[in-house]
Amino acid sequence: MRTLMTIRLGNEKTTQAISDKRMAEFMQTNLARLQPEAVYFATVDGQRGGFVVFDLKEPAQMPSIAEPFFQELGADVTFSPAMVPDDVMRGLDPGYQPPA
Repeated sequence: MRTLMTIRLGNEKTTQAISDKRMAEFMQTNLARLQPEAVYFATVDGQRGGFVVFDLKEPAQMPSIAEPFFQELGADVTFSPAMVPDDVMRGLDPGYQPPA
């Protein structure tokens, strides 16, 4: 299922990870295993954060995905199902066929 993961990074732990030069490797490692469709970094509720769109194959993956962000960066992580326009159209009209 296409999923939007919103990450709000904890200031203290994230600042330490940046200072220790661990942040880039952490992000590369943890984002690569998701094979994301898209990744955007921005502020989330006034703190460092980001948005990751990826395919969540089953809910049992959520703890192993979120836990490194909790432990290493003191992050808040949320998972939300996400749709593209064709998904919305199919939901509204089961007979909908996307344009060729």
